[in-house]
Amino acid sequence: MTDLRPHVSPGSVTLAGGGPGSAEMLTLAVARALEAADVVLHDRLISAEVLALAGPGALLVETGKEGFGPGMAQADICALMVAFARAGRNVLRLKSGDPAVFGRLDEELEALDVAAIDWRILPGITAASAAAAALGQSLTKRGRNGELRLITGHDVAGYAEQDWRALARPGAVAAIYMGKRAARYLQGRLLMHGADPATPVAIVENVSRDGQRVIAARLGSLVAGLGGVEGAAVLMLGLAPRAAEAALPELKEVLK
Repeated sequence: MTDLRPHVSPGSVTLAGGGPGSAEMLTLAVARALEAADVVLHDRLISAEVLALAGPGALLVETGKEGFGPGMAQADICALMVAFARAGRNVLRLKSGDPAVFGRLDEELEALDVAAIDWRILPGITAASAAAAALGQSLTKRGRNGELRLITGHDVAGYAEQDWRALARPGAVAAIYMGKRAARYLQGRLLMHGADPATPVAIVENVSRDGQRVIAARLGSLVAGLGGVEGAAVLMLGLAPRAAEAALPELKEVLK
């Protein structure tokens, strides 16, 4: 059983972004926090190579969640953070990507504030940035899109509603997190609101990891394009891999 007897000094919590997967994409600040932590409460998608950077005496606790699947309740995660910090531990709450992007950061900050626990936030590289790099594309482009949307395929109530008309406009670009299981719903909503079936949707599986794979799909064939995709994936609406864009002139017309 873990010893929770208080240390001499009070504990604190660092809420940090573990990046998209590769340890090479960790910030220096997060790597240092990993090395110094007594306890690491980490998401399911944090890679083994990132966790290997933790100090030899650190306690590693997986607090993983999976969309539409089992996982540790958010209230239990908050309770763990508070309990370890009150016991004087230096706690690292390590989330995949950036903690402020679909990471339920506010709920954890509120729990720490109520418990009067000191905290700090260390940002990380979000999956959308790493996916765009894998595509050889920019997330914004003059004359194409003056805004970028980060959306989720589902929320606590089920499939997430979005501003479908805006997303269906020509030139719109959005990074869709947790969109794999919601792909048919997303596809249907976008087509219903006038999106061109030829709109590119790049699927980036296992972003930045050894098993990274890029699939050039279109909105009309999105569900088929996801066949065989077993790892975590980001759907990049409105973007195609640069090589595919150059090879298919008709696709470039959609991107203009």
